[in-house]
Amino acid sequence: MLNNFQSKRQQMVDAQLTPRGIRDKRVIDAMKKVPRHLFLDEALWPQAYEDHPLPIGEKQTISQPFIVALMTELLRLTGREKVLEIGSGSGYQTAVLAELAEQVYTIERIPSIAKRARKLFDTLKYRNIVITIGDGTLGWKEHSPYDGIIVTAAAPNPPQPLLEQLSVGGRLVIPIGNEFSQDLIVYTCEEANHYSEENHGGCRFVKLIGERGWRD
Repeated sequence: MLNNFQSKRQQMVDAQLTPRGIRDKRVIDAMKKVPRHLFLDEALWPQAYEDHPLPIGEKQTISQPFIVALMTELLRLTGREKVLEIGSGSGYQTAVLAELAEQVYTIERIPSIAKRARKLFDTLKYRNIVITIGDGTLGWKEHSPYDGIIVTAAAPNPPQPLLEQLSVGGRLVIPIGNEFSQDLIVYTCEEANHYSEENHGGCRFVKLIGERGWRD
């Protein structure tokens, strides 16, 4: 079974990621390594490496593999960074980041989901992930500034606390738009209070709930 899942991860990379422009070898290696199926209910394992999102409970989803790879690649991680993730969800994106960054802080607002993710991080022996329960739209100022911030839910605008918690040169990757469709935007902190903006095309995420996002 293990070899079967390894084969499926390789097929995922070959069919979904590299043909769509994912080029960062470290990202590709992480996608080949992290066992995506373990972040899903066992009944969904046969679909774990297919090209679509899947439910994880509490009206939340695990993003399709390509989106995970794209958002990760857009952070331009080299291995020494401190990264903040908003929306731990299943923990799959978190685990991919943990393969690529020195330290990952992640915030989840739903306690039951956070607890399940933490248990899985421990099982998989990720020692560089710190998870908390809270309002991700406010960031996690205690550990800032961050070299990268990734938001796995859609906001109407980039939350100001997240921009303020970027280091100079740091990148915020976030879906911006309405509740039905968004664009994947990268904000780079060029200098204090000055950010450049890049649009990387359409996407669709669940809403980012919180004080600086959508109201529940």
